[in-house]
Amino acid sequence: MTRTRPRWALIAVALATFMTYLDNNIVNVAMPAIQRDLGLSVSGLEWVVSAYILVFASLLLAGGRLADVFGRRRLFLIGLAVFTLASLAAGLSGNVEVLIASRAVQGLGAALVTPTTLAIISATFTDTRQRAAAVGAWSAVGALALAVGPLFGGLLSQHATWNWIFYVNVPVGVATLALGAWAIGESREPSALARIDLPGVLTSAGALIALTYALIEGGDKGWTSPLILGLFAAAVVLGGLFVRLELGAVGPMVNISLFRDRVFSGGLLALVMWGFGLFGIYFFTSLYLQNVLGFSATKAGTAFVPMALLMAAGAVISERITHRLGAYRVVSFAMVLMAAGIASVSLLGEHAAFIDLMPSFAIIGIGGGLTVPLTASVLEAMPPSEAGVASGIFNASREVAGLLGITVIGAILSARQSAAARGGADSVDAFLSGYRAGLLVAAGLVLIGGVAAYVGLKPRPVPADAAQLTPLEPTPV
Repeated sequence: MTRTRPRWALIAVALATFMTYLDNNIVNVAMPAIQRDLGLSVSGLEWVVSAYILVFASLLLAGGRLADVFGRRRLFLIGLAVFTLASLAAGLSGNVEVLIASRAVQGLGAALVTPTTLAIISATFTDTRQRAAAVGAWSAVGALALAVGPLFGGLLSQHATWNWIFYVNVPVGVATLALGAWAIGESREPSALARIDLPGVLTSAGALIALTYALIEGGDKGWTSPLILGLFAAAVVLGGLFVRLELGAVGPMVNISLFRDRVFSGGLLALVMWGFGLFGIYFFTSLYLQNVLGFSATKAGTAFVPMALLMAAGAVISERITHRLGAYRVVSFAMVLMAAGIASVSLLGEHAAFIDLMPSFAIIGIGGGLTVPLTASVLEAMPPSEAGVASGIFNASREVAGLLGITVIGAILSARQSAAARGGADSVDAFLSGYRAGLLVAAGLVLIGGVAAYVGLKPRPVPADAAQLTPLEPTPV
């Protein structure tokens, strides 16, 4: 049996996290090059991105439970091998069908890897402070990947070929596989029943597939189209069926009682609001930088790097601050910072320079980094047997929140843009009108997340009478 080497295990899961997070957004900047080379239609191009997101978001819950039952190290290595091989296939693809299929398989590999990373950290670092520091490092690496993805995508597609955005995963994946096999010890919980809740897997995956597909395609097909309305209805029905099945299951995939826990529910709501704001600003600010300010793809990607570096720095120092002030204070204040930064971006106009972006991006970056105790606090509150599935719920919620952020802000942007255009505004002013409205809504939702974090993570007060009680000494016989 492999002996756990904590520091090297953390490096292995951090590398895997960097790969999967990077792949989630590195493709966006390379889209024009892929379209030209393969002669793709717009719908085909959209599915190069959507195939990954659809499979990834839909199977995260199942991946978390599989890890709890069959072993986190095993699922981590299997998922990483699948992801690496699919990356090679995507790089070698010469037509759209192979590329889309490879992207879907990448999503499958990522859905196995991502929930196991947090579960491995939870099993490897049992000391509270060490675990918080490890989660901080994990979050910092993820934040870095989110920001440098557009930069890497722009550089590789501009100075090499688009295939290299996939090829770079192969040597990193092989090295991480070797490191993970050597450094990560196997962990599973004896209390986790050695069986798979197949009805739970199928209904949860079906609900997430329907919801994710509707969010991806709703803008193009129309939110009131029969297909999109039917998919939303299917997501609701399957989600309700999933909850009912889990309540009556002997070994449920998701223990519904998790949602009765104030820390878990409050933390989950805060995370959803966090993802809503952060992913929304990444997506639409990229459009603002390129379409309004006239930045090149590489320059637009570069603009996000300071935000990522500050986010990583905030993640690293968050554990020390939390130890002194408490997670509920730090996370809620961090989300207020994020909301203020997002709102301040909305004030920038069509003549903003690169340097004008930096104060707002810095505030968002610092705030985003200081939200790391949110994840650590929720993991600490979870039973060890639920670490994998709790991580899966968190990651699935973040992905769906990101899609919701793009969808809702996009709908607000389109509505305000159309109204401004009808009022005689030119295209730039019309876009800015919608962009500002969407970001202000995102800022408001992030503030709601801050309230949820404050309430959910705040320790329960110890009753005065209970604090005064002392245990009785046994009476000698």
